[in-house]
Amino acid sequence: MRIATTIFLTDETIRPVRLAHELEQRGFDGLYLPEHTHIPVSRDTPAPMGEPLPREYGRTLDPFVALGQAAAVTERLRLGTGITLVAQHDPIDLAKQVATLDHLSDGRLTLGVGYGWNVEEAADHGVHWSTRRALVRDRLALMRALWADEPTAYEGAFGSVRASFAYPKPAGGAPRILLGGAAGPKLLAEIAAAADGWLPVGGRGLSEALPALRRAWQDAGRAGEPEVVPYAVRPTSGKLAHYQELGLPEVVLQLPSAGEAEILRTLDDFAQYL
Repeated sequence: MRIATTIFLTDETIRPVRLAHELEQRGFDGLYLPEHTHIPVSRDTPAPMGEPLPREYGRTLDPFVALGQAAAVTERLRLGTGITLVAQHDPIDLAKQVATLDHLSDGRLTLGVGYGWNVEEAADHGVHWSTRRALVRDRLALMRALWADEPTAYEGAFGSVRASFAYPKPAGGAPRILLGGAAGPKLLAEIAAAADGWLPVGGRGLSEALPALRRAWQDAGRAGEPEVVPYAVRPTSGKLAHYQELGLPEVVLQLPSAGEAEILRTLDDFAQYL
């Protein structure tokens, strides 16, 4: 089972280049970065992780810029977003960012996708909360059209693109796409319809959720198995052993949003799981 990491990188934490060097040299498999463009000061939406909202949420680095730095100084380290708020992006621009990073990293990118929780943040991007799930699916389909080998047009409910020359292409035709969110019939159906697997935060309840996801996968006519990658996990030996027993290919461990000294101490601790 691959052991990757995630961290809220900010203007106050360890820098991406230093962290990427340390992760690759120590044998970790990946680095995933979250995304928030901004956190409105006036916010009615309760934070799912509890209040007050941690300081790092309003200070996150742009994940694609930071992952580009990480890609440039590593050869093996996998890169990922955890998660990209697709509804808050222009899909043509986002398709170019994703394709460029995947191309330059020789196919090391995983695009973690989510719907978000912050109504006010999304509203500033012009997102209507009630339709955000449909919007994400539509934008992913438009992006896939731009990644296609031949110029491919797309006409959707929320956007369209003409058949176009759009290079570079992602190294494997499209990056691995994992959809985040809490288990439920709607989410599992969306994973089966539009993604390669699931990015469940914390990884709780997987024994019950995995059979339902596999049924949704089969009902959608998908071949093989969905990839399930527990995300932002606070590790214990027992927890990781459980994931291995479930046959999961990868787990993403949560690093503190901290400076270099604390991060290096945490990596020394997490090395026991490699």
